[in-house]
Amino acid sequence: MRRFLWFYVLSALLAFLIGCPGPEKPPPVGKPLARVAEADLPRFTDDMFLDGLSEAIRQNLIYLNRVPADRIFHFGDDAYPAAHMVRSMERLLAFVARKPAMGEIDRFIRDHYRVYRSAGRETTGRVLFTGYFEPLLKGNRTPEGRYRFPVYGRPEDLAVVDLGQFSDKYKGERIIGRVSENTFVPYHDREAIMEGGALVGKADVLAWVDDRVDLFFLHIQGSGKIALTSGETVNVHYNAKNGRPYRSIGQVLIDEDKVSLEEMSMQAIKAYLKSHPEEIRRILNHNPSYIFFSVEADGPYGALNVRLTPGRSIAVDRSIFPLAALAFIRTEKPLVDGDGRIVEWRDFSRFVLTQDTGGAIKGPGRGDLFWGSGPYAEIAAGHMRHNGDLFVLVLNSEESR
Repeated sequence: MRRFLWFYVLSALLAFLIGCPGPEKPPPVGKPLARVAEADLPRFTDDMFLDGLSEAIRQNLIYLNRVPADRIFHFGDDAYPAAHMVRSMERLLAFVARKPAMGEIDRFIRDHYRVYRSAGRETTGRVLFTGYFEPLLKGNRTPEGRYRFPVYGRPEDLAVVDLGQFSDKYKGERIIGRVSENTFVPYHDREAIMEGGALVGKADVLAWVDDRVDLFFLHIQGSGKIALTSGETVNVHYNAKNGRPYRSIGQVLIDEDKVSLEEMSMQAIKAYLKSHPEEIRRILNHNPSYIFFSVEADGPYGALNVRLTPGRSIAVDRSIFPLAALAFIRTEKPLVDGDGRIVEWRDFSRFVLTQDTGGAIKGPGRGDLFWGSGPYAEIAAGHMRHNGDLFVLVLNSEESR
């Protein structure tokens, strides 16, 4: 972990030399995403090597080049076709390939891109950033010994109904459930699946893992790897969900005064459940939402079905933010010592791509940053819950050719 220490010392030094801009004006009240005037633009700096940004842009282009050229992407009150999104990505990719200095990046964005800012949460005007990562679980092909918790594929009786087919007023809305006695009913919740055997004979088991808490957090992350006893490693990726609402088990522990708000993290939840195994079922079943997976040859994949890039992919609410867009974030990241302890949180800014969504990522005030895999990614993702700012960018319309 010492390599991260040196990386962040260098990042902090660069941030000091570059300097920090003053606060910009928030978007107009009532607009979740609004155009930023030139005088209010942030200073565009990036704390990471640009190779990862190039890879994330290439993944974006894979998606954009397979959708119709006239598909519309909404940036607040403005709209751009997919063909323009492609040019926006290609222009940036060519520029990044030159290995520009930070000052050049800032000037390039100001000269060639339109910038939109998220309104953030109503109470603060800021965006709450959390993080996610790619976990590694231990598993087996069959339920043997400690390997007794199933990772389910999509059930054969799971149905998704597009309500827009029944009435225009429900356009874009859908419900998830199953047919029971000629009636469409909600799909089984977590408790019925994990405790009641509701999926026996209705869904393939992709693997059996040895820890139900780790399995729960695999559901939260949406993708992960399972190291099998045979020596194989299986990539599992989100395929579907049961349609039940997501409920935070962390909030339960806070409400019951078992973990303080200040101490709350994925690691704190795991530590509490490990020391109180008798409460595991009750607490996990508080969240009725359940995720079904598919096996992939590669990954992890996001909502665009392209590979996520560590530190460069972000999950947002697709009803507000355009997916496959360039974004710019400012928030905080942890400085970790050689023993894996967080020493402090430091400000950073970087370019990211809106390549994913999440059940708990709703509204203009939420963003979820993908940290990758490994010890540092788990620490950062598990503890990140920090305010910041989120901007989305697109090439000026007059440069569409």
